[in-house]
Amino acid sequence: MRSRVKTKLIVVVSVIVVALVGVTPSLTQTLPGWWTRFLPSKAVQLGLDLKGGMELLLEVQAEEAVGNALSRTASDLKTALKDRRIRYSRIETAGSNKLLVEVRRPKYRDEAMELIRQDYPDYIVTEETETRLALSYPESEVARLRENSIVQALETIRSRIDEFGVAEPTIIRQGVDRILVQLPGVKDPQRAIQLVKRTAVLKFMLVDEGASADSPPAGTVVLSSRQYDPATGQVQRSSYVLEDRILLTGDTIKDARVRYDSQYGQPYVSMTFDKVGARIFEQVTGEHVKERLAIVLDDNVYSAPVIQERIAGGQAQISGSFTPDEATDLAIVLRAGSLPAPVKILQKWTVSPTLGNDSIRKGLLSIILGFSLVIVFMSAYYRFSGLVADMALIFNIFIIMAALALLQATLTLPGIAGIVLTIGMAVDANVLIFERIREELRTGKTVRAALDSGYGKALLTIIDANVTTLIAAVVLFQFGTGQVKGFAVTLSIGVLASMFTAIFVSRVIFEAYLEGRSVESFSI
Repeated sequence: MRSRVKTKLIVVVSVIVVALVGVTPSLTQTLPGWWTRFLPSKAVQLGLDLKGGMELLLEVQAEEAVGNALSRTASDLKTALKDRRIRYSRIETAGSNKLLVEVRRPKYRDEAMELIRQDYPDYIVTEETETRLALSYPESEVARLRENSIVQALETIRSRIDEFGVAEPTIIRQGVDRILVQLPGVKDPQRAIQLVKRTAVLKFMLVDEGASADSPPAGTVVLSSRQYDPATGQVQRSSYVLEDRILLTGDTIKDARVRYDSQYGQPYVSMTFDKVGARIFEQVTGEHVKERLAIVLDDNVYSAPVIQERIAGGQAQISGSFTPDEATDLAIVLRAGSLPAPVKILQKWTVSPTLGNDSIRKGLLSIILGFSLVIVFMSAYYRFSGLVADMALIFNIFIIMAALALLQATLTLPGIAGIVLTIGMAVDANVLIFERIREELRTGKTVRAALDSGYGKALLTIIDANVTTLIAAVVLFQFGTGQVKGFAVTLSIGVLASMFTAIFVSRVIFEAYLEGRSVESFSI
């Protein structure tokens, strides 16, 4: 008997130690550093409503993903037709799902048709005139492109936020084409918005030196530039006439880092291409020596250097009017990749740290008040047994906070409500057990027999009640969003902890108290 009690005590003490290690940083942040040196662990992460920060509701313009796909096809098709010596007069999009290809002569139409059907099998090709073809996606492909754009936008935004350094962000899909972004502790909301919204489409295009921006020839586009002059400190604006042909895109970028030039100390972004991008970049620079290659990001020309020689090794750089933060954010979006479609901010909600601190104070006050009332009631009504239940309840709170810290879960205001609810549920199990023990004592059983019988008969009832609650919490976590999940997390942990403390811990305390004693009566 004694060995069994000792084993149970060892289990309880072990759990207490683990709970203390987990919860200590959350309760002792004002203590000397040597304390946490002996108890290395993690603090509980606070949610947006407690820590302050920003929440964004974004809408992905999924319909533009189809237009972007058509534009990329148009650019690729221009290169392919030139390589096959198929002369065309124009290739342009018309409407949300239509690409027009007009060749110079009827004899080129069949050759273009064969090329398109061979290299672009996803398109439906129709003959509009003797020299004009129309390409369009089938409805199934349109639906796939829209869905993929939303999924890709979600992953791209998540990658950008992760590199931005926000602790415990929430980035989830809502509805069909919306994304909820919660950024706790963000100190520069506007910078975060620009990072999330930026499309970051990188292109390398040749400059048409002989063309005028006032009257650009066919087959060219005019884009603006914003350049910083370190010598004068002024920002200069100009326009570039570029050949309407994309030689290389940012899809082949493997890495992007911020660097500083040795002359003026100005930041720039150094890019490294993958094997495919490095091969294409070397080929492009080799074929266009002494020509200017424009680096275009989101239709803005950042730089247009003259190619002096073939560039091998897959290295390039973007320089311009950058602050260190702008260069860092540009490197982040280039590493994370471009958005497949623009995003629109539907709602923006900012919580100040002051409001978050006020929520923490009120939440802690509710926990302390509820905790105190439960302790007083249990002690007054059940006397010694109530004190045992109170000890188990204190242990229950330690377990919840330790689990939140060790699992790095986020504590939100609804999460605090879940803890308050758990306090009541935890003693509810003890109330069932104590009432069973009382009934057994009234029948004349000994204290030990009544204790065993009371715990045994209440066990199934407690498990049934807590399992149904746990199922509801799991459903809330699975299908809920945002702060609802915070409530579900603390409720789930609290249910499991209350079952452990009410059924196991309190009984171990009773058995340790009765061990070696001859007890005729029981304070309950």
